[in-house]
Amino acid sequence: QVQLVEPGGGLVQAGGPLRLSCLASGGTFTSYFMGWFRQAPGKEREFVAGIGWNSDSTYYADFVKGRFTISRDNAKNTAYLQMNSLKPEDTAVYLCAGGVSRYLFNYWGRGTQVTGSS
Repeated sequence: QVQLVEPGGGLVQAGGPLRLSCLASGGTFTSYFMGWFRQAPGKEREFVAGIGWNSDSTYYADFVKGRFTISRDNAKNTAYLQMNSLKPEDTAVYLCAGGVSRYLFNYWGRGTQVTGSS
């Protein structure tokens, strides 16, 4: 059973950077497409970014293009989300997910709170 854990959330001043990590265990990390989602209070979960198993393909939601970067280190079974120029509207619980493709995620972390203060 694959387990995903996301340390690294927190409170960040608007305009500041923050890097999230997603540590995977219990499976073959290179088998999975990895993604980041977020859910703000009262809103539905939304896709933020995704990356293929060998980092050859990346995908971003329009609202983070140019500000966020997804990456992965297969040797460390870890995916990352580098967030720059954070805005208050980026405040949400950020969840890591792993799956067979960008359209089907089988495994989810519990999420980590990110708060962009104005």
